[in-house]
Amino acid sequence: MKTARQRQVRAQLLGLGLDNKDGHVRVTQGDNFSLFSGSAETHERMQRSCLKLNEKLARKGKRLEDATREEVRDLLAEMD
Repeated sequence: MKTARQRQVRAQLLGLGLDNKDGHVRVTQGDNFSLFSGSAETHERMQRSCLKLNEKLARKGKRLEDATREEVRDLLAEMD
Protein backbone atom coordinates (compact mmCIF):
# COMPACT_ATOMS: atom_id res chain seq x y z
CA MET A 1 0.00 0.00 0.00
CA LYS A 2 1.26 3.48 -0.87
CA THR A 3 1.85 6.01 1.85
CA ALA A 4 0.13 9.40 1.78
CA ARG A 5 3.37 11.00 0.59
CA GLN A 6 3.68 8.60 -2.36
CA ARG A 7 0.11 9.31 -3.46
CA GLN A 8 0.74 13.07 -3.43
CA VAL A 9 3.80 13.06 -5.70
CA ARG A 10 3.34 15.43 -8.63
CA ALA A 11 5.80 16.09 -11.38
CA GLN A 12 6.13 19.54 -12.90
CA LEU A 13 8.05 20.75 -15.94
CA LEU A 14 9.52 24.24 -15.73
CA GLY A 15 10.37 26.15 -18.89
CA LEU A 16 12.33 29.37 -18.84
CA GLY A 17 12.95 31.28 -22.06
CA LEU A 18 15.97 33.55 -21.93
CA ASP A 19 15.70 35.22 -25.33
CA ASN A 20 12.95 37.76 -24.59
CA LYS A 21 13.94 41.13 -26.02
CA ASP A 22 10.51 42.73 -26.51
CA GLY A 23 9.71 43.20 -22.80
CA HIS A 24 6.47 41.21 -23.10
CA VAL A 25 5.78 39.00 -20.09
CA ARG A 26 4.74 35.51 -21.20
CA VAL A 27 3.46 32.97 -18.68
CA THR A 28 1.68 29.72 -19.48
CA GLN A 29 0.63 27.15 -16.90
CA GLY A 30 -0.81 23.70 -17.46
CA ASP A 31 -1.62 20.73 -15.28
CA ASN A 32 2.01 19.68 -15.08
CA PHE A 33 4.03 22.54 -16.57
CA SER A 34 4.83 26.20 -16.03
CA LEU A 35 6.49 28.28 -18.74
CA PHE A 36 7.96 31.72 -18.23
CA SER A 37 9.32 34.39 -20.54
CA GLY A 38 11.09 33.85 -23.85
CA SER A 39 10.40 35.36 -27.24
CA ALA A 40 7.01 34.64 -28.80
CA GLU A 41 8.62 31.90 -30.91
CA THR A 42 10.46 30.29 -27.99
CA HIS A 43 7.44 30.41 -25.71
CA GLU A 44 5.25 28.82 -28.38
CA ARG A 45 7.84 26.08 -28.92
CA MET A 46 7.92 25.33 -25.18
CA GLN A 47 4.11 25.15 -25.12
CA ARG A 48 4.04 22.80 -28.10
CA SER A 49 6.70 20.56 -26.54
CA CYS A 50 4.85 20.26 -23.22
CA LEU A 51 1.55 19.47 -24.94
CA LYS A 52 3.17 16.88 -27.24
CA LEU A 53 4.94 15.28 -24.30
CA ASN A 54 1.65 14.93 -22.45
CA GLU A 55 0.03 13.41 -25.56
CA LYS A 56 2.84 10.89 -25.98
CA LEU A 57 2.68 9.91 -22.32
CA ALA A 58 -1.11 9.57 -22.50
CA ARG A 59 -0.77 7.20 -25.47
CA LYS A 60 1.45 5.06 -23.25
CA GLY A 61 -1.12 5.23 -20.46
CA LYS A 62 1.19 7.30 -18.27
CA ARG A 63 1.29 10.66 -16.58
CA LEU A 64 4.43 12.72 -16.07
CA GLU A 65 4.66 11.35 -12.52
CA ASP A 66 4.78 7.80 -13.88
CA ALA A 67 7.60 8.38 -16.38
CA THR A 68 11.29 8.10 -15.60
CA ARG A 69 13.62 11.03 -16.23
CA GLU A 70 15.22 9.06 -19.02
CA GLU A 71 11.85 8.38 -20.64
CA VAL A 72 10.90 12.07 -20.53
CA ARG A 73 14.30 13.06 -21.89
CA ASP A 74 13.98 10.56 -24.74
CA LEU A 75 10.46 11.69 -25.63
CA LEU A 76 11.54 15.34 -25.68
CA ALA A 77 14.59 14.50 -27.81
CA GLU A 78 12.34 12.78 -30.36
CA MET A 79 10.51 16.11 -30.88
CA ASP A 80 13.57 18.07 -32.01
